[in-house]
Amino acid sequence: MNHLLQIRTLGELKKSGYQPRSVKDELRQNLIAKLRNKEEVFPGIYGFDDTVLPDVQRAVLSRHNILLLGLRGQAKTRIARLLINLLDPYIPIVAGSELNDDPMNPISRFAKDLIAEHGDNTPIEWLHKSERYVEKLATPDVSIADLVGDVDPIKAANLRLPYSDERVIHFGLIPRSHRCLFVINELPDLQARIQVSLFNVLQEGDMQIRGFKLRLPLDVEFVFTANPEDYTNRGSIITPLKDRIESQITTHYPETVDVGRRITAQEARIPKEQQDMVYVPEILKELVEEIAFAARESEFVDAKSGVSARLTIAAYENLYAAAERRALLNGETHTTARISDFWGVIPAITGKVEMVYEGEQEGPQAVATHLISEGIKRLFVLYFPNPVKQKRGQERDPFGVVKAWFSGGNIADVMADMTSTEYKAALNKVAGLKKLAEASNSTEADLEVFMELVLHGLAAFDVLSRERVQTGLFFKDHLAGEMDDDDDDDDMRDLLN
Repeated sequence: MNHLLQIRTLGELKKSGYQPRSVKDELRQNLIAKLRNKEEVFPGIYGFDDTVLPDVQRAVLSRHNILLLGLRGQAKTRIARLLINLLDPYIPIVAGSELNDDPMNPISRFAKDLIAEHGDNTPIEWLHKSERYVEKLATPDVSIADLVGDVDPIKAANLRLPYSDERVIHFGLIPRSHRCLFVINELPDLQARIQVSLFNVLQEGDMQIRGFKLRLPLDVEFVFTANPEDYTNRGSIITPLKDRIESQITTHYPETVDVGRRITAQEARIPKEQQDMVYVPEILKELVEEIAFAARESEFVDAKSGVSARLTIAAYENLYAAAERRALLNGETHTTARISDFWGVIPAITGKVEMVYEGEQEGPQAVATHLISEGIKRLFVLYFPNPVKQKRGQERDPFGVVKAWFSGGNIADVMADMTSTEYKAALNKVAGLKKLAEASNSTEADLEVFMELVLHGLAAFDVLSRERVQTGLFFKDHLAGEMDDDDDDDDMRDLLN
């Protein structure tokens, strides 16, 4: 390839033996080479190895245009952008051409006239694959002129040409994407009459602009993305257009916590100074993902809208920030993230979920708090026995000592901005808590987090009462509240007497 880049004229290109090929053939042949060499085709895409990616590869091998159909945050656009890796590093174009004309097979009036005038001395340029990717977000205001083109009166005036001359055309994005990848995101948002303009391009590979008798045999690989909810919400993909898109591939959310964690770790933007200051235990990284899984199954969240992977990414970043802020306030140079820090993650959750009517009635803050509790419950049973499902024949309650401590009227307070020393002391005063955490095979560095998990888990399963105040959380026995209420009633009676 390097020796080809030295070629500067059409004659030299012909002598080199260069053979042009369509963009679909490029993608196909380069994919074949990668598969044979066992190379990674879609780096950074996790959880799709046995589902989505094989379908994409089959579509490329079939030379198909592709529709990626899935809920938000399912890596549709990322997959489309990675297809650029299957293009040739460079391709030759006629120098100065708007439409990336192939010197061996020009399609524009400009390139044809230039070759007719200069012959083998026609200058050529080399276009890198990074310049062969065009992406357009579909919005209701996108016009046919934007995508296809229109007559440009300014060009006509400057060139002193009549409107009947094709040289007055201003080409739209699709003609300028000749020999390129062209991606349209959120396809249903295009108005139906605009979608109709894509028919000829997809089926016959040509197009007309403003009634000109102009045939542009375009060579374009189309990739469309769409959310299935859009079919009944903001718009729809018209049936004839869907019929012309050869491969429709459905994406999905991560199916396991491990896959979710890999995605979150890859996408989260954590500054180095934040990483140096804050240690996040593995169990809290699991909790971030469990919250997302809980949200996707929640009766308060609209399942059709989906819960984007951006929820876990934003929550992960916010978890670091919550712990960092606490350390800065306390003058600490290093700290460990806590479960109580997740109450600082609520703003990252509320904006990422669409709620059904019941969720709207509860309110975003309450729903976010509920999702955190559900995530804690999922995590808790991975490390501790279910406190409400005691095994048959089990004589001793593993949480008996802890429950007895709270039954004695004791209260554990976990304040939001506690120093590390205060946090450890607050947990250690709860009888039996440390022994339970040690039995879960937690490491020394994660011991306090496991101790706190016991408190949150018992509260999530309604064994303990958890009350949130502006400065933190209080854990106590359920009956303690009722006893306090009785004491208040006695005081009131004394005053009345």
